[in-house]
Amino acid sequence: MENKKPDIKELKEKAIEIRKDILTMLNAAGSGHTGGSLSMVEILITLYGYAMRHNPKKPDWPDRDKLILSKGHGCPALYTVLAHYGYFPKEELMTLRKLGSRLQGHPQRGLPGIETASGSLGQGLSISNGLALAARLDKRNTRIYCIMGDGELNEGQIWEAVMTASQYKLDNICGIVDHNKYCIDGLLKDIKCMDPLPEKWSSFGWNTIDIDGHSFKDLMSAFDKAKTLKGKPTVIIAHTIKGKGISFIECQNRWHGTTPKKDELERALKELDEERRKI
Repeated sequence: MENKKPDIKELKEKAIEIRKDILTMLNAAGSGHTGGSLSMVEILITLYGYAMRHNPKKPDWPDRDKLILSKGHGCPALYTVLAHYGYFPKEELMTLRKLGSRLQGHPQRGLPGIETASGSLGQGLSISNGLALAARLDKRNTRIYCIMGDGELNEGQIWEAVMTASQYKLDNICGIVDHNKYCIDGLLKDIKCMDPLPEKWSSFGWNTIDIDGHSFKDLMSAFDKAKTLKGKPTVIIAHTIKGKGISFIECQNRWHGTTPKKDELERALKELDEERRKI
């Protein structure tokens, strides 16, 4: 189904509710990735609430757009957005990482809305290329969206896939880099600097759009533009903040794989409630 242009205020309110659910489910699980889940909330909301053609009641609709979460460790955010858009009951979020749950620590097939297992970094764009080529052969008007972490770009397979998409002029692919400047080991610039990132993608033959990854206005504009750019794939470099929305989590890399304890959860939820009152 097509999505109408949503109200920005409503999107901001939804982002707060989704961040609250992410933190609550991670607290219940006692393990998972907090920082990188919080950084891509606005990206996912804009995809499912505006840019993508999808139908929660028919998750296998053949003409749906498809999302590949290449940075699979950020799946708490994806699970929460899928639940909020009706793919499965929100109550199931509290089963994250539990034995027998459909919500494992990395995405796996079997949960409505999940297109592929992911988590071994570097593979998502290659998968996206295959889906895009298949859509072309089947003459389907399907777009493939692929969210990658910026630390993930250190993987050589990503750049092989970048060249492949450019070679075959896969203009039905839109890559999104969650550019929060951190990876598990620390700041990217201290480990393997990727700068200048937009110029790198452009030099490999991609349309490149550089935006604020927490601005719904920027995101909607970028996804609109990506749909009109023909003859080559498009990547959106979305500048984000790791741990976005929580003062004591933002840009604190210890939260890459740490989850909030009870007192930290209470403090974080209070901050989000205060932020909501400002909208």
